[in-house]
Parts: sequence; C-alpha cells; structure tokens
Amino acid sequence: MEIVKAVLVVLGAYLLGSIPWGFIIGKWNGVDVRKVGSNNIGATNVTRCVGKKAGKLCFVLDFLKGALPVIAAQYVFRNASTVPMEYVVIAALFATVLGHMFPVFLKFKGGKGVSTAAGAVMALTPYALLAALLVWVVVFLASRYVSLASIAAAAVLPIVAWVFYLVDFGNQLARSPEVLIFLTIVSLLAILRHHANIVRLLNGTENRFGKK
Repeated sequence: MEIVKAVLVVLGAYLLGSIPWGFIIGKWNGVDVRKVGSNNIGATNVTRCVGKKAGKLCFVLDFLKGALPVIAAQYVFRNASTVPMEYVVIAALFATVLGHMFPVFLKFKGGKGVSTAAGAVMALTPYALLAALLVWVVVFLASRYVSLASIAAAAVLPIVAWVFYLVDFGNQLARSPEVLIFLTIVSLLAILRHHANIVRLLNGTENRFGKK
C-alpha cells in the first residue's frame, strides 16, 4: 500500500511540476513566451516579455509547485514502515523539477527549473536555500545577469548543504547522505540547463536583466 502511495505522490509531483505557469500567464496576456525574449517559460522571461507583476506571479506559482510535493511526501510518509521517507522525498523533488524542465503538457519542452527547484529545496532544507539566495542576490546586483546569479546559487547550494551536514546543523532529513547526494545532482542538472547562457556569458553576448 505504501508503495502505491509513493508512486502516486511521485506521479502527482511530476504532473504538478509540468504545469507551465509561465506559458499560461503569457497566454492570458496575449503573449506566447516561447516565441519572444529568451523563449523560456520561466519567471525571468515572463517578467521581460509580459511585465513585473506577471513575472512575480509566475515565480510564486513555480516555487509552490516545487515546494508542495516535497511537503506532501514528508507528511504522507512521516510514519512509513516499508518505504523510507527520504527516498520518496528525493523522488518527489526530482519529479517536480523534471516536470518543469520537461512538461508533458508542452511536449517536454520546459524551463530551466530554478524557481521550482528553489521551492522544493526550501521545503527540504530552508537554511541552505537562504544561503544560496543570498549568493544569488549578491551576484545579480553585481552583474545584472540572472543566469549567472542562478548558476552561482546552484553551485553554492550543495556546498552549504554538505557543510551543514558536517557541522550537524539542520533537520535530520536534510542531513541524510542520500538527500545531500541528490541535492548535488539537482544542482549540477540546473547548471547544465544553463549551458546556452554559459556560452553567451563566455562570448559576452548574454543580455543583462532589463536590457534587450
């Protein structure tokens, strides 16, 4: 029975992650964000092409669709006897991020998963996320590159999480070796999804936020 619940939680996480809020918000405003700006369905492109309010709404919705499955997995499996909670949480986190990156509703062509991954990590290890967010803010204010800030935050997140593990800080689930290894994998995946941005940054052709 618990295995069936685990499958349903993970499937639900993927489907929730697949909801393309950026695309939906853009359509509500008469814009197909896949065809303008960076062609991405994430909050940054929505902000550029639709407006600040729309971008903020997109970020919140993408953030929540990352956090809710992880919270649900922890709640449903808090007293599980046959299925370890940390494995279901890992699977739910991975599923919702993959849903955003490869949404079934948009023929598996989605966003980079930063906002969704941030929501999932917040529900798992909020202190590590706060450290990564601080890095994001500093790098963004210094460079005005959203992509560079996101890459830096993704790189710092697993480092901070491992440091917390070594000093025995944070909740027990966040200090699970399996969770820490998975956070490292998710961070690497997020960085790889920025490969085109990395090329443009190296070539000096990446757009700063607020500029065409």
